[in-house]
Amino acid sequence: MAIVGFDFGTTNSLISVVQGDRVISFNDEQGLPIPSVVSYEGSKTVVGRPARERMSKAGLGVQGSLVRSPKTLLGKESVYVGGQERSPVDIVRDVVGFVRSEAMKTRTVKNLKVDQAVVTIPVNMDGRRRSLLRDAFRSAGISIAQFVHEPLAALYGYLRSQEDLKATIRKFDRKLVLVFDWGGGTLDLTLCRVVDGMLVQVGNDGTDDVGGDLFDEEIRNEVEKRVREKLKKDGDVEVHEDARTRLMHECEKAKIDLSGRSNANIFVQTFFHELDDPALDLTLSRDDLEGIVSKLVSKGISRIQHLLAREGYSTTSVSLCLATGGIVNMPLVKARLHELFGPQRVHVSARSSSLISEGAAWVAHDKARLHLAKNVELTLARNSYMPLLTAGLEMPREGEIRKDSFTVYCVDPTDGHGKFQLVSPHRAGPKVMSDDKRRTLTNLVVNVDKKAAPFQERLQLDVAIDDNLVLVAKARSLNMRGLDESEVYDLEFALHFPSGGGGWKVNSEMPGSNEDAAKREPGDLVMRSNIASHENRLLVPGEVLFKFEQYDRRLNRASQLQEDEYAYYKPCSYCGRASNDPLCRCSTSPTSRASKLGAPLPGSPV
Repeated sequence: MAIVGFDFGTTNSLISVVQGDRVISFNDEQGLPIPSVVSYEGSKTVVGRPARERMSKAGLGVQGSLVRSPKTLLGKESVYVGGQERSPVDIVRDVVGFVRSEAMKTRTVKNLKVDQAVVTIPVNMDGRRRSLLRDAFRSAGISIAQFVHEPLAALYGYLRSQEDLKATIRKFDRKLVLVFDWGGGTLDLTLCRVVDGMLVQVGNDGTDDVGGDLFDEEIRNEVEKRVREKLKKDGDVEVHEDARTRLMHECEKAKIDLSGRSNANIFVQTFFHELDDPALDLTLSRDDLEGIVSKLVSKGISRIQHLLAREGYSTTSVSLCLATGGIVNMPLVKARLHELFGPQRVHVSARSSSLISEGAAWVAHDKARLHLAKNVELTLARNSYMPLLTAGLEMPREGEIRKDSFTVYCVDPTDGHGKFQLVSPHRAGPKVMSDDKRRTLTNLVVNVDKKAAPFQERLQLDVAIDDNLVLVAKARSLNMRGLDESEVYDLEFALHFPSGGGGWKVNSEMPGSNEDAAKREPGDLVMRSNIASHENRLLVPGEVLFKFEQYDRRLNRASQLQEDEYAYYKPCSYCGRASNDPLCRCSTSPTSRASKLGAPLPGSPV
């Protein structure tokens, strides 16, 4: 039974399947992916290109009886379509079901059932929307074997389609590859390496603030504005009901035409009401187009620089920039990518519209399972780290879950809170160093007994990853019954190539990484962890340790750091002010310094 690849996109959707050594994609009658548009006309449901032609008004979301980009509605309880309340899950189901039925009608592949699929998702899709998407697919008769990030699928498809896969793996071994996937709904980026026969995500970024649909709206609004200024009719003339639909189509067509021409004419007949000449007519140059969308382009390109800087790399570290999605065909976008990486390192895929679906089909064909690319760790007191989930962990299949529980101790309960910080190293693979740069995944805080002694309050942490690739962390305090829960969906993953190695090697160190980067980025929220995996009095802050224990400095039972901490928080022996109070000048006296650092503490034997 063939498992297909399914790219359910914001603007278009496509199914692909591997037959023998080639990929077959099921386009519509025009040879293009199927538009993700659905129209409800009484008891009749129209999906795809015919529905797109029925659009009565341009814009994202619900328009009359028609829904454009239904993927963006997932997460809402309901929407009103043509005056009728509908569930976004049902709307998505109608699109998915239509794409499925169109693929099953084909004679290219006999007996194609399309009841299982590897489905691609944007990197920034949260857990709830993933779960709702799974529900919609299940309702349409398709079980999701595995989710895969869209840019990761595109890169896997690109590498997998090369004639000599082993030579390709050797060519890109240990090198950085950036996928820049700019489609109609989202801009997705993934930074990857080929390591030990695996395609490993180093870092991801994604946004829906600069999608291609927003380009079309920007062009449409500017064209209408210029025509109104030309006619000296600023907002006081209404337009026909379907006029903006036709204008949107013309603007989209002009955007495509201007990729190969210097000028394009935009003409919409009977656009305005109550004018002698109601037509909209404007010639748009490539320079005009680039001026209209330049801010959106700059905003999108800046995401590349942000991702590279966050991971500690420069543009010169990238060996290949694979550009996919409809927007990358714009000359301005290509030029900006060439400025960053040089023309030799930028590859604009000729199969931009199908590469993500093809990659998902290859993942399905190769039975390539996702594995966790980076450790998930718990920050302990004194900035040590305890692994919770180890890189290389195979991700669960549909209906499965990977979970574990950990019991830890509260080192410093004096503020009444137990603080958990989950982090992930920037270095991929299971072998990381304690001083490697780390990214905070989430923080959890639970109530503890502030009067308890160190290590008296036990805490429990449960972690689980479900089939939606979402990490759920639950922290509990067993005495005070405090509870906190958090969800992490922006994890990095790895895919095994069929002819790759057996997995992570002991020396899986990534060359070229910025090893001396600071552990924290400017602006990061730093939380002093008060959690420990075992009882060790050296982990207790000095001022807390001396509060609960008899202490004799001559026995050297505390570290110098604990002594310094105690001295810092202990009021001045002479004036009673805090040690960092500028009004306290007693510390200038050697006698005072000796009394603060060396005098017996309260309750100590003399």
